[in-house]
Amino acid sequence: MNKSCKVKVYHGYGHTHNLVIYGHVFTFKAKTKQIYSNNFFVNIAHLLKLFIVKPAPFARVELNFNGQLIAQKTAYDGFFKFEWVALENVTAGWHGVKVKALAKDGTLLGEALGKVYVPHITQYAFISDVDDTVMVSHSATIGRRLRELFIKNPRTRKTFPGIAELYRLLSVSHTTADQPNPFFYVSSTEWNLYDYLVETFRFNRLPEGAFLLNQLKRWTSLIKTGKTGHEGKLIRLRRIMAVFPNQKFVFFGDNSQKDPAIYATIAEKFPQNVAAVFIRNVRKEKEIETVKILGKMKAAGISTCLFKDSKDAFTYAQKIGLIDD
Repeated sequence: MNKSCKVKVYHGYGHTHNLVIYGHVFTFKAKTKQIYSNNFFVNIAHLLKLFIVKPAPFARVELNFNGQLIAQKTAYDGFFKFEWVALENVTAGWHGVKVKALAKDGTLLGEALGKVYVPHITQYAFISDVDDTVMVSHSATIGRRLRELFIKNPRTRKTFPGIAELYRLLSVSHTTADQPNPFFYVSSTEWNLYDYLVETFRFNRLPEGAFLLNQLKRWTSLIKTGKTGHEGKLIRLRRIMAVFPNQKFVFFGDNSQKDPAIYATIAEKFPQNVAAVFIRNVRKEKEIETVKILGKMKAAGISTCLFKDSKDAFTYAQKIGLIDD
């Protein structure tokens, strides 16, 4: 391993004392400073740098949470996931962690700070897809998908009209602004684009949340970004549900790829925890299939909504009591 490493920690989450946080260790990661430009070449140069990475396989990493130390090794792709039980119950809110990369002799190679979010006791938690649910991505068409990614930057990427306002209202549904409902953004997009997505969401004033993304890609696979990992998405969803066994979840997705089928599988596995499923109808040719899948969930007692415009999702959310009058 190199004498120095870059440690990247993503937002984690937890519940009273069961906590989870993710990250990567790199032996090389291209330096990136986002310039919010409309210039195609500036944007594509920045995007390429996000995929110029060299992960540190089987590196020793150590987590420090309030003095509690936990050690493990990264996976073959430099990825680490700490799941631990805190020594004391953790209060609601954001809590800091530190992750170090260490040599065999204990020499510090790199470190980074991260945050774990423990939600307040609220009635609902929200899980949302990203591409074609929140952001206009044209995931089903390679050319249009890459055009959106290459030409736009995080602040010029379009989100669907009304979606930010809808999510903000849902975040305070049956609770207060200082105790918001938690949001989890689960996507087949790679971890390479984590900072890109966080900036897009913050710029558009979407609720802060934990992102759970797909395996890193190298620059040689950039053209395939966002096109794999649906099985992994199902696994990530099941992990969230397992951490919050008493929570009612509301799902948002779209029918450009596999969201309806994935959410149906989750609903079958956790029928008491899924309160509602919202699917944005972005592919007219898949509408009949989507209606059929949603119909099965509805028959099982789950509220479902197939919508094209965010205002229709708002109307239905209000109808079923998800949004306060």
